[in-house]
This record gives sequence, C-alpha cells and structure tokens, in this order.
Amino acid sequence: MAEDSEVSAVPTGRSATRMGPAELMQAAAMARRFYLEGKSKIQIADEFGVSRFKVARVLESAVEHDLVRIEIRVPAELDAERSDALRARFGLRHVVVAESPPGAADDTPDPEHLGEVAAELLGELVSEGDVLGLAWGRSTIHMAAALRELPPCTVVQLTGVYDAGTAERGSVEAVRRAAAVSGGAAHPIYAPMLLPDPGTAAALRRQPGIAAAFEFFDRVTIAAVSIGSWEPGISAVHDMLGKDEREHYASLGVAAEMSAHLFAEDGRRVGRDLGERCITVEAERLRRVPEVVAIAGGRRKADAIGAVLRSGLVTSLVTDTAAADRLLAQPSGRQPALDREDPDLRAS
Repeated sequence: MAEDSEVSAVPTGRSATRMGPAELMQAAAMARRFYLEGKSKIQIADEFGVSRFKVARVLESAVEHDLVRIEIRVPAELDAERSDALRARFGLRHVVVAESPPGAADDTPDPEHLGEVAAELLGELVSEGDVLGLAWGRSTIHMAAALRELPPCTVVQLTGVYDAGTAERGSVEAVRRAAAVSGGAAHPIYAPMLLPDPGTAAALRRQPGIAAAFEFFDRVTIAAVSIGSWEPGISAVHDMLGKDEREHYASLGVAAEMSAHLFAEDGRRVGRDLGERCITVEAERLRRVPEVVAIAGGRRKADAIGAVLRSGLVTSLVTDTAAADRLLAQPSGRQPALDREDPDLRAS
C-alpha cells in the first residue's frame, strides 16, 4: 500500500548545466549517498568535510536544478489523487480509491476487487493483539477471502447472518478465514441478523455463544463494515423485510444501511426500532472502535456511502473511482470522522 519513490542522482535537463562541474559532481555524489544509499546528512557531512547544513543546501539545490528527480508512484489500479481528495473532504484517516473495473457499469455495486484492496489495507492496519470485528456484507466477505497475511489477532463477528442457511459461506466463514490467516481465535455468531420481534432478539443475545461474542464488542480495536443503499439487492436488511416495512422505513428518509443501522442523507440515524430486532453491534459501541474501515463502491452506492460517512461512525474508506467522483461532486460540509461526531447530538 505504500507509495514507491524513484530517485535518479544523475544530471538531467538544462537547469543542471547551470552548476559548475565540481559543484555538479559533488551534488550528484551527495544526492546518491542520501537518496540511494540511505546515509544521513551528518554521515555525508563527515565524508565530504562540510557541515550538515551545507549538505542540506546542496540537496535542495540538486532538486531545484533538476539534478535529482523524485517521482511518487502508486500501483496503476489505485488513484492517489482521488484518495487524498476524499480523505480531506470527509476528514477520514485512510482512504484508498481503486480504479473501477474496465468495462463495468458505473452503477455496479461493490466490485469484487475492492475486497482485495481492503485485504491489503487491513494487513497494514492490524497489529498483533488487536481485536478485529467483521460485520456482514458482500464486500467484507470478499475481503476475508482475499486475506493472505494478518498479525496474530482475535476475530469477532459483529452481526448475525443474512441467511442462516448460508452462514458457512458468509460472515461465519469470513470470521473463520480471518482467524485462520492470523492464527488467532475466532468468535462467530450463529444467528440470523433480523428476528421477528425484539423479544426473540433479546433472548438470542442471552444465549452463551452469542453473549460471548457480544462481550468482545467493547474490546474491538479495528472493524470492517459494508454499506448498502436502501434498494433491492443493494442492502441485505432491505431485502429481509416485507414490502410494508421497506416502505415504512423509506418514508423516514432512509438513504443508507450499515450493520442493520439506518441513516438519513445527513448521517442521522432513523428507524432505530429496527435495531431492537437485530443481532448486531450497537452504533455507539461502533463509534468507540478506534478504526472502522468501510468497504463499498459503485456509483449506485455513492450517496449511501456519503450518508454513512456523515454519521461519524467510520474512520477509513475503501471505494472505487465511480463512487469517488460522485462523492467529490457533492457540496463539502462538516468532517465528523475527525472527532467521531454524532450528527444526532448536533441536531439536538
């Protein structure tokens, strides 16, 4: 994920001829020591018998006179300019924007390669001893399948499953996969995400296996979540509900769904009663997690991504150019991710 730098400590361009031959050779030698051999300015100063301040001036002059060219490159499939612009726009900690797949429609949600990018980012962010939380979602499942390396950590499931019949191929398997890669313990949740009523959900939360997983929620140090927009096939929770319930929550202004929590366009939570029927991490517990990485892409999901970013629950984002362009075209506003600001408290 790190940017690559290329430095050439040889004379290049017309401006380099403005230096005299002796000055040119000394600058080239110092630049080679500093940029290519990794020597400090103090070490170079000792070798050439000058002060470290003289070395600093020579290195600056080498860049100004085009003797040294520094080139910052990222892999072709990643877009550094959009990544930095999105990070600054929403006050996020990390943003990685991947190129949308060639030939893919702009409205294709969550291209699978985002999972691969997120897997690399997670490998970079997770430290030994962390507690990693994974919420249900196609993008988090793709990410877990793409994991190749993780430091030793505990992995806990943050939500129930979309369909109990596919648990082994979904979030439960994602938790097991991440734990196997890291060599840590896995704490899956064998329960559906959505229950018929709050009483049934409460009873399930008290079951020993599920309660044990919930006890880890306050210890999660990094979480990976997916984002859905409130429409068929783009939100698992939307698809779980009946027609009347879908229309009811739509009437409340739902723009996005994340881990069974619903959000209006401005990031405020709506339809909170739905959470009482769900097996999921509470929003305020998620807000206390130091690092929450959202993985979502496609132009069709862009507005939903923006709504969740405005909630202050997310600190980092993996997305694609199709979503990034739409997000960057929106008016700039507050940056709730900077201090995990809750827009509901601001509104009150």
